[in-house]
Amino acid sequence: MAWEYKSLPTAGASHATATGLRVRGPGRPNPAPRLPTRHRGANTPAPVPPDMRTLAFDGRMGASGDMVLAALLDVGADRGALAPVEDALDVAYRVDRTVKNGIDAATVDVVLTDGDAPADADEQGHADDPNHAHRHDHDHSHDHDHSHDHDHSHDHDDHDHDHSHDHDHSHDHDDHDHDHSHAHDEHDHTPAEGHGPARSYAEVVEIVEGMGLPAPVEETALDAFERLGEAEAAVHGTDLRETHFHEVGADDAVADVVGACLLLDDLGVDRVVTTPLSTGSGTASMAHGAYPIPPPAVVEVAAGADWSLRGGPVDAELLTPTGAAILAAVAEGVDHLPALRVDASGYGAGGYDFPDRPNVLRALVGDGAGGLRRDDITVLETNLDDATPEELGGLQETLADAGARDVSVLPATMKKSRPGHLVKVVARPEDARRVARTLAEETGTLGVREHGAGHRWIADRRVETVSLSVGSRTHEVAVKVASDADGAVYDVSAEFDDALAVARETDLPVREVMRRAEAVVHGDESVRGEMVDDGDGEDDDPESAGHDHPH
Repeated sequence: MAWEYKSLPTAGASHATATGLRVRGPGRPNPAPRLPTRHRGANTPAPVPPDMRTLAFDGRMGASGDMVLAALLDVGADRGALAPVEDALDVAYRVDRTVKNGIDAATVDVVLTDGDAPADADEQGHADDPNHAHRHDHDHSHDHDHSHDHDHSHDHDDHDHDHSHDHDHSHDHDDHDHDHSHAHDEHDHTPAEGHGPARSYAEVVEIVEGMGLPAPVEETALDAFERLGEAEAAVHGTDLRETHFHEVGADDAVADVVGACLLLDDLGVDRVVTTPLSTGSGTASMAHGAYPIPPPAVVEVAAGADWSLRGGPVDAELLTPTGAAILAAVAEGVDHLPALRVDASGYGAGGYDFPDRPNVLRALVGDGAGGLRRDDITVLETNLDDATPEELGGLQETLADAGARDVSVLPATMKKSRPGHLVKVVARPEDARRVARTLAEETGTLGVREHGAGHRWIADRRVETVSLSVGSRTHEVAVKVASDADGAVYDVSAEFDDALAVARETDLPVREVMRRAEAVVHGDESVRGEMVDDGDGEDDDPESAGHDHPH
């Protein structure tokens, strides 16, 4: 598959207010405190100092709840951190190992205990050692009976497995079995998937709040369930509070989401990122017709996430709603794995077995190696000797709409010493054909050259909106913040147009407005309410408005 979807966060907007699909009303506020920070527009937390501890997921084979759990355990999280879930629910985490196309990986199954002791690879004499794991040969074939809430049935020639999501989702794949059966001599616990009550969103919130979790863990778990609830509500046209979960409200889904948040907290990382998440491809046959993979709930979750979706690379469903919601709650999107000094790596196995690629979610933990971020680009250019100033002035907007990342118009001397212009356009390789066509249409040029620049090094950029009090009025100014791969801020620049508008209203110099806005981002809160006579005849002492005097 060649398509790719990416959400596009904008200045002053939360993660759900500007996406590559459609906007579904105002986004939720950023809860605090949280687990590792995510950039969320105006709600972005303060940058983490250099050498921040980073967890990076490689999303090329998608993600499910149990894959996230397994990857986190394999990369170093403590199995004992999952105890609050096993204490609150009649489930246990069965942790084991398998080999996927030569990759040794962890597996996690959530099983029903009916009050029994935890049942994992540790269950036969190792229940008290949460870090113990031994290997044994077993037939690794999952039988997943998902139950989403539509009625999907996949028919693919190569693979055979049965999902029944709560949308009645059933896949048939001949070539790879989704039948993950572990044989244990003494205990044979029932997989929790597909079992347990269907709960409303409010009931799930009550369960999570009753677990006695650390505040950051609870906040992040509730955020993930809110995303799931909003996705279900959007798909079915219902209100969030009226939404009833099916698969994602069962005990195993609660165990997946809360367990992942507990393990992430145990790892103690400062930042979580993921490369584009593969969804798989194929068609899901639902009660209302045939729908392509990814299913609607996954698309809705992705619309509020910071990372990208990518189709393929196999005909199977690789990204589940639960896996998507966990990563949407904690992970920033990156196009490539960041520069890391890797300390640990781990692999979480999925249920599919493919002949040519391992079905695993890879996790890397390490300290950022600093520097700027690599961005794959190509450069397009053309020479113009008859373009009008109006045509040239409009190129920035029209080419940006077509996918251009940057546009430059330079004076040039053409043949016969005629004055002309050189137009240079930076674009992603996948956008080059569309951008070149737009450039030709807008200028009438007969040809566009492409230079395979390969890549550029760019800063991580975000926009924060700050409030400045001048006299009795409050004004907002957008500020661009540039940081390196470790999150170390090295440049802060107020938006000139915003500063100019404030300057005109307050009679302050533009430079002074910009200075104050940038100082707020740097942490100097005193400048928010510096005393200025704005000519309204009112008391402009910042103390009268509840602000501190400048130091």
